Amino acid sequence: MKCPFCNKLDTKVINTRFSSNGLSVRRRRSCDFCHKRFTTYETVEDFSITVMKRDGTKELFDEAKMMHGLMLATEKRNVSHDILENIVSQIQRQVEESGKREITSRELGTLVMKELKRIDAVGYLRFASVFRDFKNIDSFIKEIDKMNKEN
Repeated sequence: MKCPFCNKLDTKVINTRFSSNGLSVRRRRSCDFCHKRFTTYETVEDFSITVMKRDGTKELFDEAKMMHGLMLATEKRNVSHDILENIVSQIQRQVEESGKREITSRELGTLVMKELKRIDAVGYLRFASVFRDFKNIDSFIKEIDKMNKEN
């Protein structure tokens, strides 16, 4: 760590304390060159995910918005709230682990459909009909035929 007084890199940690909430670490440091002391704080980098919409606009990833879409797709289906929360968490974790800071709404929707297809075919069709903008009954029939061939 660079000393803020003399800009030398030769510093050492003399004391470490965790914050009360456990989200940061306070380190007391001493410069080996000028012998001045200073404090640094270490926190986890805020990893916000930006979603690029079809129209080119960008917005921050919103778990509540994804959850709302999943709830609409599985309304009156035998899919528990916990399962839907797990899907949202799993997708968010998957995107974070990819290292991407930006994802398209198309990529995100595809991840959601993959999970819905696995747990509830009707919920998947409902979500797909909105996400892929089905225009008529033929779109539903094609998707159902595709699902039947995969099973």
